[in-house]
Amino acid sequence: MGRLAGVHPQARPPLTGPAHDEEPPGAPPAGQHVGAGQEVALLGRSDVRALAARLDLHPSKARGQNFVVDAGTVRRAVRSAGVVPGETVLEVGPGLGSLTLALLEAGAGVLAVEIDGRLAELLPETVAARAPAASRSLVVARADAMAVTGEQLLAASEGAGLAPPSRLVANLPYNVAVPVLLHLLAELPGLSQVLVMVQAEVAQRLAAPPGSRTYGVPSVKAAWHGDVELAGSVGPAVFWPAPRVDSSLVRLRRRPAPGSAALREEVFAVVDAAFSQRRKTLRSALAAWAGSPASAEAVLRAAGVDPGLRGERLALAEFVAIASRRDAAPLPRP
Repeated sequence: MGRLAGVHPQARPPLTGPAHDEEPPGAPPAGQHVGAGQEVALLGRSDVRALAARLDLHPSKARGQNFVVDAGTVRRAVRSAGVVPGETVLEVGPGLGSLTLALLEAGAGVLAVEIDGRLAELLPETVAARAPAASRSLVVARADAMAVTGEQLLAASEGAGLAPPSRLVANLPYNVAVPVLLHLLAELPGLSQVLVMVQAEVAQRLAAPPGSRTYGVPSVKAAWHGDVELAGSVGPAVFWPAPRVDSSLVRLRRRPAPGSAALREEVFAVVDAAFSQRRKTLRSALAAWAGSPASAEAVLRAAGVDPGLRGERLALAEFVAIASRRDAAPLPRP
């Protein structure tokens, strides 16, 4: 197993170790979680800007950094996520800690994955100052959420005395929201539910039903992992800097996958091909995947799918049927 660049719970250097050495007053023993309702000072707009100034941090458009500055919004997200006291929540991109503190306030342990080294080092200090009783319930892993493995994340939580993460709650940057979500769902089958804050357009694509204008690759791939629904809108004013578009909360409830990881990869290849040229029929769009238009038609007919349809008309089950029939379909005659 590869080691993460930095994991910071208390008292376990170098894989563990907070940014401070002394135990915060009133902190529970290692491995114990702060109870729901513990006093936590959530961040407001002035707090967020002060923390950013301390780091000389200027929000990066390249990383999609828009920090939540409204306590009501992060509490709403935690309620919508159904966070249960004592469970471990995976948070991606905790930034300056607005959502992290709200998760700790609800009594959860938090495994936070942060790619920015400065932010990863500051977060334990912020929690120690604003939620001292919850300090032992936080572990910060400095890592790229697009590359980190499930094995590494489970080792990080175990090393901090936390349970394996059972829920993902995050404010995801628009430019990596879908790949990060799909990667973590694949790496951590134990995630039972997801609640993410994303750009409204991304949310609509994730939750879109077959045949709708926004239905596409993210819709089908997310459906592989669970049932997706919109969980509310979020306006620009609660972020710093304020984005030019609205955001939304999206909820995914895990259900058993339709097949193995190998089948998932095959299904996703079919989905990518089907939507690569939306105006083409499936017979044409899947020609390269199947080997020829005739072979694509044979597979489609074996799967019970009309070769004249377009990908946007198919539900997940039909994509699964197509992928499953690739080797079983009769070869077309020359």
